[in-house]
Amino acid sequence: MIRHLVLFKLNEGVDRAEERVTAGGRAFAELGPQIPEVASWECGWNVTDRPIAYDFAINSTVADADALARYLEHPAHQAAVAQWSAFATWVIADYEI
Repeated sequence: MIRHLVLFKLNEGVDRAEERVTAGGRAFAELGPQIPEVASWECGWNVTDRPIAYDFAINSTVADADALARYLEHPAHQAAVAQWSAFATWVIADYEI
């Protein structure tokens, strides 16, 4: 099993109340169930105001490296990522559990 963890940081001057940002959040909230390879899916907005905190997180699992590759290539995933690329940066970690 592989955990796919993604942390998003909104670009300078971007507010999470902006429609494009809330639409991006909805896109990720709906993404997990759309992709058969996803075994578990959690996402949400950061609830603290610490300056080092990221703004949005995805915590998901897939069966193996092949499933992760299929997830990353899935059109719904690509569409959601395209939205976020306009207003955020992110870091990822994929590790075996």
